[in-house]
Amino acid sequence: MGREPSSSTPCPAYSFNWLSFSSSPNHFIFCSAVSICLALFQKSCQMLVHIKLTGVFYFNQAGIILGPTILGQLPNIQSALFPLEGDVYLDLLSKIGYIFFIFLSGVKMDPRTVLRTGIEAWTIGVLAVTIPVSGGLVLTIVNQNRIHRYRWPAYKNIIGIQNLFPFPVIASMLVDLKIMNSELGRLALAAALISDLTSNLTATIISYGRLGQMGYASAIMVHSSVLTLGLILFILFVGRPLCLWIIQKTPEGKPVCRFHIILTSLLVLVVVLLTDNAGLNYMYGPFLLGLAVPDGPPLGATLVDRLETLISGLLAPLLVTYCGMKVNLVELYDLKFIGTVWLVLGICLLTKLAAIFIPALICRVPVKDAAALAFVMSGQGVVQMSFYYYNAVNQTFDGETFSMLTTSVLIQAAAANIIVKSLYDYSRMYTGYQKRDIQHTTANSELRVLTCAHRVDDVLAARKVLEASFPRKESPLAVYALHLVELVGRAHPQLIDHQLGQKSSGGTRTQKMIEILSFFEQQYQGVVTVQQFTAMSLTKFMHHDICTVAFNKLASLIILPFHRKWNHQGKMILDSSSLRSINCDVLDLAPCSVGILVDRHKVRRNPSQTYNVGVAFFGGTDDREALAYARRMAQSADVHLTVVRFVPWDIYAGDSQWDAVLDAEILKDTRMQGAHQDNIVYKEERVKDGAETALMIHAMEEAFDLIMVGRRHKEDTPQLLGLSEWNDLPELGPVGDMLAAADLNTPVSVLVVQHQNAKAI
Repeated sequence: MGREPSSSTPCPAYSFNWLSFSSSPNHFIFCSAVSICLALFQKSCQMLVHIKLTGVFYFNQAGIILGPTILGQLPNIQSALFPLEGDVYLDLLSKIGYIFFIFLSGVKMDPRTVLRTGIEAWTIGVLAVTIPVSGGLVLTIVNQNRIHRYRWPAYKNIIGIQNLFPFPVIASMLVDLKIMNSELGRLALAAALISDLTSNLTATIISYGRLGQMGYASAIMVHSSVLTLGLILFILFVGRPLCLWIIQKTPEGKPVCRFHIILTSLLVLVVVLLTDNAGLNYMYGPFLLGLAVPDGPPLGATLVDRLETLISGLLAPLLVTYCGMKVNLVELYDLKFIGTVWLVLGICLLTKLAAIFIPALICRVPVKDAAALAFVMSGQGVVQMSFYYYNAVNQTFDGETFSMLTTSVLIQAAAANIIVKSLYDYSRMYTGYQKRDIQHTTANSELRVLTCAHRVDDVLAARKVLEASFPRKESPLAVYALHLVELVGRAHPQLIDHQLGQKSSGGTRTQKMIEILSFFEQQYQGVVTVQQFTAMSLTKFMHHDICTVAFNKLASLIILPFHRKWNHQGKMILDSSSLRSINCDVLDLAPCSVGILVDRHKVRRNPSQTYNVGVAFFGGTDDREALAYARRMAQSADVHLTVVRFVPWDIYAGDSQWDAVLDAEILKDTRMQGAHQDNIVYKEERVKDGAETALMIHAMEEAFDLIMVGRRHKEDTPQLLGLSEWNDLPELGPVGDMLAAADLNTPVSVLVVQHQNAKAI
């Protein structure tokens, strides 16, 4: 009880002791405590790695283990690991971390998204709040005389906190589940933003209404209202203009300087002081300030880039661990009220689930998706934990109540994660039951191609391949261009359809890419249609945008840019591991055929009017798909096609009997097409092993502008024997890997083709 006053002191008061912290004798104690928390968190993650639960679960679990529930039962262990002198610093740092976590959550949110959301998100978002709040009011009125007066404030606060829908918790859960860019994830984000703003507005109205009922509290309400209005005006007329001034002082394309980041961080602490003096929970001020900061580059992006790792990786989770360390599940006395707490938690959870599930069904969301949406939006995390701790410090909750509520967050976070994973399998999102490839697209039908681009060079390379695809009236070309922009400083992924008049915030680079393909459409007017999209997303989720557009537009081929780039001298200037990861994910999930384009058009010397295309054919479904696309190109007189079939010395070795039949069929059609066209050459090369194949492939490099190869081949293919041992890029296959070598400076470009995955047929 002797330490209670320091725990209940508002957060800003601690900031004045921070300067003397480094010279304090408790410095080592504090660092040791933090190290123990992180080490235990990492160990619990390793133990439960196969379950893959959210970070809140692991940090909370680590805190409970370190607290009086487990280690506290051993004599002198807890006092030796966490002496009382270091407790105040853990408390301070966890609060500072949470303050900046809420601030960054506001920075990444775009309030304008509310105005752009559809009727589904509005319906689900508003009803998800109004129904539980109405149910909570009914529950409060019914039990007003049944709950002891001493327990009544705790009872009301529990119901109020349960009716919150914090956007940061839902967004982080979607990231953990890897479904942020899915249709369900976008709906959940939009509905969560509306629910968060609505629930906060409702809670504020109810709080002022309760104050208005107290005759003696009118002066307090007026005082609080004036200070709250002053806080809002300070953010609008001081904080927002300061952010705009920082943006004006930042050169275009450059990050915000360190001094301005420090200045913004100090502004956050000033807003915390004003918020606390207004009588509000200290989290509201930083959140409102974050909303006032323009999202995206340069300021919002730099703030997230500089602070995200430290805040979300260390300081904010420390609050969850610190709360877990206060949990005592051993010493329980008022079992009747504990039972009431769990009953209220269960009723509130069921009400929230029904309030989301039923409106989602009315909006024609599939049953499984509606159930998954309900559990996502009902999830709990660090925001609820902070409210519980705030009430515990103010002595609204006693130790037993706080322990039960903190444990409920642990259980709900784990249960929601497991249930959503079982209901919503993102790996099956793009499953189709029709063949979406070039082989089964007739020569006189429309060819639908999705091209993806990160840079202007990617658009130029894709355009060259599209021009060679010979669009004509009998066989038009439908191009869906997806410009990929990394989401920085924002929480909302966006898929912008430029045909609907939507504008991208990707800058002049995106506009240049749009103009290139618009000119291409005008150049081939009547035979080429181009629809352009911009996907703004986190890099690790971009493959979902690619696969979604390909699935919805019934594309037969996705053209992806290779993760390496070369300059005019043939020197490699880019090798991006994140772009390589995107390509690998698309190859796994794509609903149609995929081609990875290794572009060396800058290296090309002696340009000619004829576009020379070569196909290295070994057999198999991927090689047949590559040959089918090349044959379509060869219908143009400006394309000269050479098909080289590599035949083993033992003609019965290698492919299965059915593959051999299909290979023979497409090769026969190619020879027949070559008999009527002078621009098609077919020849066979007999090779013994991979070494001879490599010599032949390297001999083809100087002769062609584009070489097309299949990605996958059987492991026992004699023509490729030994090449797989030197394969550094499995996503290209042994032949594609050889042609995409970093030190290769020949002018040839390569298209590595993968046929539509069998699981998607």
